[in-house]
Amino acid sequence: MTTDRSSLQALRGLIAEADLILETTPPLPQNRTAACRENLRAALALADDLIQHTKMTPAAIMGHKGGSTTAKKLGTEHYRRMAAARKTHSGGRPRKQAE
Repeated sequence: MTTDRSSLQALRGLIAEADLILETTPPLPQNRTAACRENLRAALALADDLIQHTKMTPAAIMGHKGGSTTAKKLGTEHYRRMAAARKTHSGGRPRKQAE
């Protein structure tokens, strides 16, 4: 299921409006108003989180570690060699030798 940012913002607006309506109405019996408002605040927090995550692609969310696992496994020297190869344009696979 794909959701776009405008749909999530519309959902957030509807939840915020329902919370405002409950805030301005007289309290319901058995503390129902407070329970409803608490649930709506949780829904607002979830909607805000979803809106924030729509800025990132799914691949960016999955790769959020940013190479920390590679750094642990290969060490900082690996990144030094990569940077040196980029500076001299000598990265990549070696060229095939003609037989």
